[in-house]
Amino acid sequence: MTSKSVTVRFAPSPTGSLHVGNIRAALFNYLYAKRNGGRFMLRLDDTDDERSTQEYALGIEIDLTWLGLTHDLFARQSDRIAEYDAAAEKLKASGRLYPCYETANELERRRKRQLAMKKPPVYDRAALKLTDDEKRAFEAEGRKPHWRFKLSDEDTSFDDLIHGPTRIDPRSLSDPVLIREDGRYLYTLPSVVDDVEFGITHVIRGADHVTNTGVQVQITRALGATPPIFAHYSLLLAEDGAPLSKRKDADFTIAALRHSGLEPMAVNALLARLGTSDPVEAVLMLDELAHGFDISHLGRADIRFDPLDLAKMNATLLHKMPYDDVKARLAAKHCDLGEIFWETVQPNLGLFDDVELWANVVNGPVTPVIEDAGFAVTAASMLPPEPWNIDTWSVWTNEVKAKTGAKGRALFMPLRLALTGLDHGPELKNLLLLIGRERALARLSGSSL
Repeated sequence: MTSKSVTVRFAPSPTGSLHVGNIRAALFNYLYAKRNGGRFMLRLDDTDDERSTQEYALGIEIDLTWLGLTHDLFARQSDRIAEYDAAAEKLKASGRLYPCYETANELERRRKRQLAMKKPPVYDRAALKLTDDEKRAFEAEGRKPHWRFKLSDEDTSFDDLIHGPTRIDPRSLSDPVLIREDGRYLYTLPSVVDDVEFGITHVIRGADHVTNTGVQVQITRALGATPPIFAHYSLLLAEDGAPLSKRKDADFTIAALRHSGLEPMAVNALLARLGTSDPVEAVLMLDELAHGFDISHLGRADIRFDPLDLAKMNATLLHKMPYDDVKARLAAKHCDLGEIFWETVQPNLGLFDDVELWANVVNGPVTPVIEDAGFAVTAASMLPPEPWNIDTWSVWTNEVKAKTGAKGRALFMPLRLALTGLDHGPELKNLLLLIGRERALARLSGSSL
């Protein structure tokens, strides 16, 4: 297989909003495709028409666009029912897909009996023993069959790119239901059919799908196709160790992160390296992230997601961004005060929107905080005339220090409070240049300017 033949897919069900755990599947598949010169497919697994909505489907596309994970191929399973029908008929004809008439209550009672007898709760294939007359009798009662795939008794093995040789014993599994009583398809068969027909070469997904993979390998072979290569990465958990949920963990949805003002590349950079053997680094471009992506470096142990890590990554990323990359964004916020301004405030940004605070500190109005009016008057009287340069701050503060005897925090904090109204912020040697003499004098006198 050449690298150009790589085709991967992200196949979310539009039944909720994507969270950081879901999006790792999209990110890993995208990075793997781009590193290998392949194609990335977005496939909406929307056969669950009771829970799938157009709103969630649109949200998925918005999330991926924001992150820059553009797809090369697109499909909706709801448009491909005819293909699944054809595959189902092929499996029925070969005896691998068989009808079952048990109700949910009957299956539950049978399961409880098996557990009480210390037996594994595996479906006993009772439906295979039904005669045609018994099937007709059930249907006369109004029962409609659900359809199960008959697993082969042979062990199903595959070579996982992360876990290595992996063995699934189908004898420990129930024959999976592929078609509901109402004729709707469950996830498994459409997924296999699409992977075959769209030429998916690699399926990269969470470790919670390992057992499903054994089933899908058998279905793929039953349809006369070759299974793709699989890679099952470790799961991302909430801080309490519980699995992330589309419905419970609203703060960790991609939409919530987007609305919070985070940089999309902060999300990408953190999630691409979290739980790997590679250092977690702030990377500004997806191409750079893809170049360094190695699927074999993904770990096997589940990882707890700490939102503080994302906040730190976002700040680190902003601190690396060159002025040319943000010039248009600054202008859109009416905060483009030049390259010196950006480089001055950049180390103090946690979110890009914080730039508005510092633009206001420069341009005003600012309510100065005067702790000692006499000190402020003295400092104002010693403020050098313009033009100023990078040394103006040290020249001025040395003179104020000599005149007042103030030093260290007692010298610098009153000046910061008077000039900015804040007790924290960028280096004043740079900020003073941006504020200018007129505003500095006004603020030292207690005026808002």
